[in-house]
Amino acid sequence: MKHSILFSVVLLVSCACQAQSINITGAWESGPDENHISMIVTDHYFSAAVYNKKNNTYIGTCGGTWRIEKNQFIEVHEFNTMKPDWIGSEQKSEIQLKNDKLFFKTSGKTEEFSRVDNGSPGQLAGAWLITGRMTDKGLQKRSPGPRKTMKILSGTRFQWIAYNSETKEFFGTGGGTYTSENGKYTENIDFFSRDNSRVGAKLQFDFSIADGDWRHQGLSSKGEPIDEVWSKREKFEKQ
Repeated sequence: MKHSILFSVVLLVSCACQAQSINITGAWESGPDENHISMIVTDHYFSAAVYNKKNNTYIGTCGGTWRIEKNQFIEVHEFNTMKPDWIGSEQKSEIQLKNDKLFFKTSGKTEEFSRVDNGSPGQLAGAWLITGRMTDKGLQKRSPGPRKTMKILSGTRFQWIAYNSETKEFFGTGGGTYTSENGKYTENIDFFSRDNSRVGAKLQFDFSIADGDWRHQGLSSKGEPIDEVWSKREKFEKQ
């Protein structure tokens, strides 16, 4: 039950901010170390992960799209490992914003979120979909459908999620902090659903932006070569 409440809170974050004409894109956090929530909000998409910071255990994740209507935050989940029955349906909530604190009140209980960043200083803030991989045959393009691999970033935090919004399948997630300086993109892993022994790893990649796409080159946490192309989700979905 506590995790359900925490997820609900996560999803509500953006509403108060937009209703009050305050930009809350960026990263937020809430909860004790044993149930720590890390949330990233972009203009149209959000993700949240719950994990135990003390023993590096991943607990769950959710996310999707959001919008504001008449002071209500309306979310449509594309993935939710805690409540898969929420996927595809609208959930409506209200929250309150006070400076850099977000408060969600329900059934006499209050959950508080604190701002981590406002979408800076990283150069890659936004929601991205993988749209290509470099192979020995050159660039192999792909068109994301229901099966997606999304990476969502604030100014300092990132999360990747692999999922299918139609079948409600979830394939994995990971995230933590990042920097993007001088053509180097560096990840520090805080949680990883597939193998918590990877928590604490530091991975560095070469990156560049060309025609709005992100070229991402380096070695995975398994030491395997990666050469990928990511496209801003908004751009891709407007095509």
